[in-house]
Amino acid sequence: MDPQLKQLMKELGDAINESLSDSEQISEVVSRIKEGGYDIFLVLEATIGVSKQGEKSPDKTSLITTMSSNPELKVSDQDLKFLKSLRIKIDEDPHEKGK
Repeated sequence: MDPQLKQLMKELGDAINESLSDSEQISEVVSRIKEGGYDIFLVLEATIGVSKQGEKSPDKTSLITTMSSNPELKVSDQDLKFLKSLRIKIDEDPHEKGK
C-alpha cells in the first residue's frame, strides 16, 4: 500500500476514534448503562474501501481496517476474579503504579 495512503488511513482512524470518544451522546448512554449496574466495553471496527479516482474499480477493492493504535485494556474486578480462577495473573500497568 502507498505509504502516504497508509498514513492518511491512520489519521482517519484516529479522527474516528477521537470523535467517538469525545461524543457527549455516547458518553451519556454509557453512563446510563453503568448507572444500571452494568460494566460496558465498546469495540468498533471501520472497514474503508479505497480506489484511485478515475480508475475502474475492480471486483476486489482495497479494504483497509482501522483500529486504535493504542487500545486501552479495562479489567474489572469480576474479570480479575475469573482470571485468578484460571490461575492467570495480570501485571499492573506501569502507568497506574504511581497513581
